[in-house]
Amino acid sequence: MKSKRSRLKNRQHEGFVLLTALCGAGVANAQDAETPAPAPEGTVSTLPPQVVQSTQAPRPAPRPAPAPRPAPAPVVEIAPPVIETDSLYQAETLASPKYTQPLLDTPKTIQVIPQALMQDQGATTLREALRNVSGISVQAGEGGGVPGDNISIRGFAARNDLFIDGIRDFGAYSRDPFNLEQVEVVKGPASTNTGRGSTGGSINLVSKSAKLNDFLHTDVSVGSDSLLRSTIDYNTPITGIEGAALRLNVMGHENDTPGRDFISNERWGIAGSLAFGLGETVVPSSSGKSTFDKNGWSGKESVGAVVPNDTRLYVNFFHFEEDNVPDYGIPWVPDNISDPALFPFIDKVAPVPYSNFYGNLRRDVEQTRTTATTIRFEHDFNDSLTLRNQLRVGSTDRYSVATPPRFVTGSVPALIRGDNYRNRDETNSIIANQTDFIFSATTGAIQHNGVVGFEFIEEEFDRYPFTSLDMAHVDLFRPMSANAPLIPGPAGPTGDSTHAVASTAAAYLFDTMELTDWLEVSGGARYDHYETDYTSIDPVTGITRLGRVDEVVSGQAAVVFKPVEHGSVYFGWGTSFNPSGEALSLSNAATANNSINVGPEVNETFELGTKWQLFEERLSLSSAIFQTTKTNARTQDPTDPTDFTVLDGEQEIQGFEFGLAGQVTPWWEIYTSYTHLDSEITKSRNLLEVGNETAHTPENTFSLWNNFDLPGKFFAGGGPVFVDSRYSNNSNNRQAPSYTTWDAMIGYEMNENVTLRVNVFNIADEAYVDRVGGGHVIPGAGRSVMFTVSGKF
Repeated sequence: MKSKRSRLKNRQHEGFVLLTALCGAGVANAQDAETPAPAPEGTVSTLPPQVVQSTQAPRPAPRPAPAPRPAPAPVVEIAPPVIETDSLYQAETLASPKYTQPLLDTPKTIQVIPQALMQDQGATTLREALRNVSGISVQAGEGGGVPGDNISIRGFAARNDLFIDGIRDFGAYSRDPFNLEQVEVVKGPASTNTGRGSTGGSINLVSKSAKLNDFLHTDVSVGSDSLLRSTIDYNTPITGIEGAALRLNVMGHENDTPGRDFISNERWGIAGSLAFGLGETVVPSSSGKSTFDKNGWSGKESVGAVVPNDTRLYVNFFHFEEDNVPDYGIPWVPDNISDPALFPFIDKVAPVPYSNFYGNLRRDVEQTRTTATTIRFEHDFNDSLTLRNQLRVGSTDRYSVATPPRFVTGSVPALIRGDNYRNRDETNSIIANQTDFIFSATTGAIQHNGVVGFEFIEEEFDRYPFTSLDMAHVDLFRPMSANAPLIPGPAGPTGDSTHAVASTAAAYLFDTMELTDWLEVSGGARYDHYETDYTSIDPVTGITRLGRVDEVVSGQAAVVFKPVEHGSVYFGWGTSFNPSGEALSLSNAATANNSINVGPEVNETFELGTKWQLFEERLSLSSAIFQTTKTNARTQDPTDPTDFTVLDGEQEIQGFEFGLAGQVTPWWEIYTSYTHLDSEITKSRNLLEVGNETAHTPENTFSLWNNFDLPGKFFAGGGPVFVDSRYSNNSNNRQAPSYTTWDAMIGYEMNENVTLRVNVFNIADEAYVDRVGGGHVIPGAGRSVMFTVSGKF
C-alpha cells in the first residue's frame, strides 16, 4: 500500500508543477499572439436552448448607464448555447432537455449557480459553491466514508444525487468547479427526472463544452495557508474542419486548511471537449437540403442558403486526482464518558481547540482518481424533432485511511483511540446511455413541448478491505499524534472483498401543454427497473450472494398560471423513491436499513410558488411554500433486537423558500436565497423519535452575495452565510450550534485582458461546525486570503 501512495503522490506533484508552468507561459505569451478573428454570427438552433450561462473569466468592465434592453444574441453553438443577458448572475434555462420550459415557467424551486458567481467568490470546491444555496447542509463522513460532498437538501440525504450533465456521478471524491459552466440545484422529489433518490432534490453539474469562439482564459492564485492554484481554459476552432472546435481545461491546486492543524489538500485535473457540427453551413451547389414541416417533406432549401448544422457530435474527457490528508475533525462527548471533567459536555462537541488533529500523518491518507469519457450525439430531424444520445464510461478509485476521533472507554483523563481507523480501497464504475427525443407539436389549439427518452445504466462497486498499523492512544486536550510512531504489527489485505452491480432500465415522458397564453399544464412519468446484485467474500464464512429487484413508477404534474409575460404562479406535485440497494449495498440482516426484504421508501411533495423577472428582466425573483413527506420511512424498534426493519415510519418537512438573482441596478448585482424548514418525525417504531426533528435539517439557512461596480475600474463584493443549529441524528441528543460567516472581495481591471482580485474568507475568523457526523464534527475553515490574477485573451 505504501508503494501505491508514493506512486500516486509523485504523479500528482509532477502534474501540478507542469500545470503551473503552462499557466504562467500562457499568460506571458498570449499577449503577443494575434487577436483572434471574431466568431461567426450564430443562428438559433432547432434544439431547445439548454444553458444560458455564458463563459466568464475576469469580470467585465463596469457597466455603462442603463440602456434599452437589447434583443437576445443569436446562439452559435448548441451545447451549451450561450444566451447573452444583462446580468452575470441570472440564469434563464437549464441544461437538461427534460426541462422543456424556461426557468420562469418551470414549476419547481431551482437555483442555478453561474460560473461568474463562483469566480467572484473564489470558490475552489463544489461545497464552497453550494454555500450560495439555502436549504443545504453538509455531513461528515462515517465508517470511513468520504466527508467531502456528503450533502443533504431540504433535510434529506443527497449523497447519491449528484449528476454531471444529467448522468449520475456516484464516485466518492471532493469535486472542483474548474470544468463547470454552472451548477443546477433542483429542490424537491424528482425521480421522474433522475431515477432513484432525489428525496430532497438533486444537483447537476454542467460541464464546459467546445465552442466556435477562439479564447484563452487563465487564473493564477496564491494565498494564505500555502494556497497555490492555477487554471487554464483554452478554446479554438479546428482549422480545416468546418464547425469543429477543441476546448481544454486544466487545473492544479494545493493548500492547507485554514485553522486546521496538518490538514492539506492537493489535486489536479484536465478536461477536454472536441465538437463537430457547430454553427451553420451553406447548402452546396450539388444538392439542396430537405426540410420538413407538419405537412410533411416540403422540398429543399435553395442552393447557397445558410442553414444551421443539423448534426452535432461532442466527445468529452475528464480526469481528476486528489491526494489529501483527510479531516475527521473533533469528537462528540458520549454519554458513557468516564472523565468527570467532561461530564458537563456530554452530547456536546468536545471542549478543545477547533484546530486539534487526532490522526497520524504516517498513516492517514485520502487519494482519489476519477476518469470519464462522454460522447453526445445530436441530430435535428426538423424544427420539431431532435434526437440526443449521450454515452458515458467512467470510474472513481479511492484509497484512504482515516482516524475518526473516538474515546477510549473508561479512560481518565480522557484519551482518543489510536487503533480506531477506517480503511477504504474501492472502485466505483459506470456505463450509462441516455436517449432523448425532444419534440414540439400542435394538437388543435394546444402547443406541446416534450421529451420521450430511455436510460440504461450499469454501476459497479468493488471494495477490498485491508488493515493498517495502530498508534498509541492520544491525549484529548494535547494531541501529539501527527508524527507519532506506528506500532509494528501485521498489516495488509484481509482477503475480504465486496462486489456489487446495480442495473437500471428506465423509460420516461415529459410534456408541457400551453393551453393559452396564460395557462400551462405539465406532466411527466418514469418507469424504473432497478436491480441490485451484491456479493460478499469472507475467508472464514465464505461467499454470500444477495439480490433484489424493484420496479417503480414515478410521476410529476403541475399547473402554471402566467398573469403577465414575465411572471408565473404554479402549483406542482412530484414523487421519488429510495430502494434498499440505493447505495449499491445490500444486507440479509432483518434489522438493517438496506435489508433485501424491505422495499423502496416513497416520497411525495406539493409546492406552491411564484417566479418573476423584474427590472426589464434583469432580476429573477422566486418564492415557494412546500411540503415533502416520506410516507413509508424505514424504522425499527431499538429495544427489540428481533424487530425487523419495516416501512412503517413517516417524516414530514414543510418549508418556505425565497431567492433573488440578477441585476438590481446597472452597478449592483445580487444573489441571495433563504430557506425555512420545519421538520418532524411523525411516525416511528422508535417511540423516542416521534415528534423530533429530522437529522441534518437546520431550521433557517440564508446566503447573500452582493457585487458592486465602483468608480474607475474597481469592483467589490461580499456577504454572509447563515446556517441554523441542526441535529446529528433523529434522537436529537446532539446538536451543532448555528453560525454566520462573512466573505468579501475587491477587484481591479487593469486592462481589457488582465484583472486582479483579492478574496477574504471568514473575515471574523469564526470558529464553527461545518459538517456534522454521528461521532464527530468537522470544523469550518478559518480566515484566509486569496490573491488572483485573471487573464482573458
